[in-house]
Amino acid sequence: MASPKKVLSIAGSDSGGGAGIQADLKTIAALGCYGLTAITALTAQNTQGVTAIHAPEPEFLRAQLDAVFEDIGADAVKIGMLHSPEIVAMVASALKQYRPGFVVLDPVMVATSGDRLITPQTQEHIVAELFPLATIVTPNLDELSWLIGTTVDSWTQFEESAKALHAMGAKNVLVKGGHMKSPNLMDMLVEFTARPKAADAIAITEIVKPRIHTQNLHGTGCTLSSAIACFLALGYPLKAAVKGAQDYVYQAISAAVAMRIGSGHGPVNHSFSPQSMHL
Repeated sequence: MASPKKVLSIAGSDSGGGAGIQADLKTIAALGCYGLTAITALTAQNTQGVTAIHAPEPEFLRAQLDAVFEDIGADAVKIGMLHSPEIVAMVASALKQYRPGFVVLDPVMVATSGDRLITPQTQEHIVAELFPLATIVTPNLDELSWLIGTTVDSWTQFEESAKALHAMGAKNVLVKGGHMKSPNLMDMLVEFTARPKAADAIAITEIVKPRIHTQNLHGTGCTLSSAIACFLALGYPLKAAVKGAQDYVYQAISAAVAMRIGSGHGPVNHSFSPQSMHL
């Protein structure tokens, strides 16, 4: 019997449904894959913000990971917010044990307000333990700035910033420029050689799209990283997977312009064109 491609999201839960695990599952289903989850945190959240957070014990996260990998398995993994060094260690240990084919790391470190969501110590553990295990790392400009210790706010800084992350252990980097003040959305995919800490990029892909003016942008980073994981699981090369994911998110944003959910920053329309499960 045929088995669908399986994508595991390791991330936090958003009770408002626009980001985190909920956005990941909607994305995975819309792209014709089978979604699995390991929840790192529970949030009381809506379109206006987060009002409470509950973090399960690291041992319970490991129990979720073992349950998924030992019975169902995963063709690709997406990693979202990890709030403590202990949680990072649990995820890294599981990835080393079960060795999924692809890992997409969305280093969720900074809130939309600019406030840090994790401690510098947790950030250090993410870099040291997860960067080497990830197929691709997908920081936005705020996260990238925290990681390299220098403000990144210009297109001309994207390539060198990606190289700085590569020197820290990242194999490939997608710099997301959505926070930059520009009439266009400007992202850059930088693919590197397989040699550890190699100095030169082997491929640079610039992805530029006209900016869509809307308040429904909550969860776009979660959605993008999950979509990349889906396309990788489906057999797309990295460049094609990133471009396919970018197109999906862009259309999901466009399809949500006239949608109204909540009184704050609403979600994108994940189900604008759902696909049947690929068997």
